[in-house]
Amino acid sequence: MNGRQFTQLILLSAVWGGSFPLIRVAAPAFGPVAMACLRCALAALVLSVIMRWTRQAWPARAHWRSLTGLGILTLVVPFVLYNWAGLVLPAGYSAVLNATAPIFGVLAGVMLAQERFTPSKGVGCVLGFLGVTLLLGLGPVNPDLKVLLAALACVVAAGCYGFGAIFMKRATLAHHALPASAVVHLTSALVLVPAAAATAPSQAVGLPALLALLVLGAVTSGFTYWISMRLMREIPASASTSSAFLIPLFGVSWGALFLDEPLTPGLLPGVLLILIASALLTGFNPFRTFQRSRH
Repeated sequence: MNGRQFTQLILLSAVWGGSFPLIRVAAPAFGPVAMACLRCALAALVLSVIMRWTRQAWPARAHWRSLTGLGILTLVVPFVLYNWAGLVLPAGYSAVLNATAPIFGVLAGVMLAQERFTPSKGVGCVLGFLGVTLLLGLGPVNPDLKVLLAALACVVAAGCYGFGAIFMKRATLAHHALPASAVVHLTSALVLVPAAAATAPSQAVGLPALLALLVLGAVTSGFTYWISMRLMREIPASASTSSAFLIPLFGVSWGALFLDEPLTPGLLPGVLLILIASALLTGFNPFRTFQRSRH
């Protein structure tokens, strides 16, 4: 992994970290399922407009079934679970639990014989969990049954991202990133329509929730999914999921800044461990890149 790719991972992490405070704003107004459906539909609309502008064609219908499966794994299930968890957990908590995705990505790669498990990846996983623990700290939420179930929902959603990265990597090798991203979001929205219609909110939705949904659909879903698929053509699946180790930093920061969620005392050492873990999992050495740039 080179410096450009690592920078893109950090930028994706910053954007995805911002999705958790937005979920906290929008989920109570729309409900978990309807919100997931609208988010996918907005993303599909944005991506289809970009496709038309760049004159790219839709994938052949024969490939839509496999892309629908990818959407269920990487969009439908995690979106609904994170939306439901957002009704209970602070944004920082969900962002921290999302950081388990790289561990699932490494396990999926090993199980499916896509990647080799190395000592550095093992150390990276351990350090990542330690960093996440420091970021989480002793938070203000009492760990009752509902909180534990919401936390479990976040871990299952992160597992979907981790295992889904393997199939997402395969999709990038078979399709252009933009059309594939558009199909994935379109079919995911269609899958969610029946349940969304049954659970649609009966009361008016406020402007903050509406704006949060628009950003979630257009930016943190559609545009960044497309960018991540483009990046995944160049790097291993486990390396792409390592951005999840950086998401807690931004999720906790955005939650504190916009939702007045408390910052944990382990923020700074946690950030350091997370950065080291990301470098180990991605194989990116910033010092080596800096030395090369000087010669």
